Amino acid sequence: MMSGNNKSVTVDPLDLSWMQHAMALAKKAEAEGEVPVGAVIVREGVVIGEGWNRPISTNDPSAHAEIVALRASGEHIGNYRLPESTLYVTLEPCPMCASAIIHARIGRVVFGAYDPKGGAAGSVFNLLPPDDRFNHTLECEGGLLEQECGELLRQFFRSKRSGSQS
Repeated sequence: MMSGNNKSVTVDPLDLSWMQHAMALAKKAEAEGEVPVGAVIVREGVVIGEGWNRPISTNDPSAHAEIVALRASGEHIGNYRLPESTLYVTLEPCPMCASAIIHARIGRVVFGAYDPKGGAAGSVFNLLPPDDRFNHTLECEGGLLEQECGELLRQFFRSKRSGSQS
């Protein structure tokens, strides 16, 4: 079961598989010294874009996993609009990413860990799912592999605080 924001749904095996893919991408970010967040965008069962956090390595504050995946998807299909696509991301999107997701017309967002300090899908801000004041609405579900995604982040920050490089 996936839960969060008083919502429970049955876990789809495909959703689980795609979130595991996003977690593998998060581990790439970690290997590069970045905060371990990964994102993959899928349409009709096919990856159209993926990314992981890269703001440090690219000196780009907008290079969050979701933005990197949105850019790759837009290039791949030749359009910035990505309707009927699902974005899987290991951490609840921030306001910047949530806005980009809405502008890209993503159909559905599935995220892992909640972000109590900056999440924009109900934790701190309520941009996903957007309300009818936006020109686009989408589905949003949180908490898929929440413990695993959260533990990846906790281990990363524990390692940073202790000064270890592992």
